Amino acid sequence: MPEADNARFEVTPGTIEFDKMIFKLLEPVNDLEIENLEFNGEHFDKVQNGVYVMPVVMSENLNLFFLISQLIGSDWIIAFSKATVENQIDVTDLSEPIPTGKGLNLLGSECPIVANQILDYFSELFKKGKGEWKMIK
Repeated sequence: MPEADNARFEVTPGTIEFDKMIFKLLEPVNDLEIENLEFNGEHFDKVQNGVYVMPVVMSENLNLFFLISQLIGSDWIIAFSKATVENQIDVTDLSEPIPTGKGLNLLGSECPIVANQILDYFSELFKKGKGEWKMIK
C-alpha cells in the first residue's frame, strides 16, 4: 500500500481480513522483468503468454505455487495456486488463483517458516517500489 494508506490501514497476516489482500505489481511483467522477481534464487517459469509460475512449497500436505498474471483487470498480481502433483514430481494441474493473503495464511498454517520468508520477499518488493498490498472487495 502507498505509505499514506499504511498509516491508517493495516491488516495482520493470519487474520481473516488478510485473506482479502493481494500483492499488486506496479509494472507490467514480461519475459525480461520476470527475472527481477526471483525468490530464494528460484526463477518463475512462463507457462503461457502472460502467466508465470514457481513452486513455493511441495510437500505431502501442500503443493503451493506462486502465480503471476493479470488477474484483476489490467493489474499484474502475485497470487498462489495449489498444484496437483503425480509421481511426486509431475505437476498436472493448477487451481484457480488464490489471493495473496489467503495463500500466505494457508502457507502459515502448514509451513510458517516459509510463510515468513515470503512475507519478507513481499516487503523487499514493496521497498524496491515493485509492488503494493491492496484489499480486494
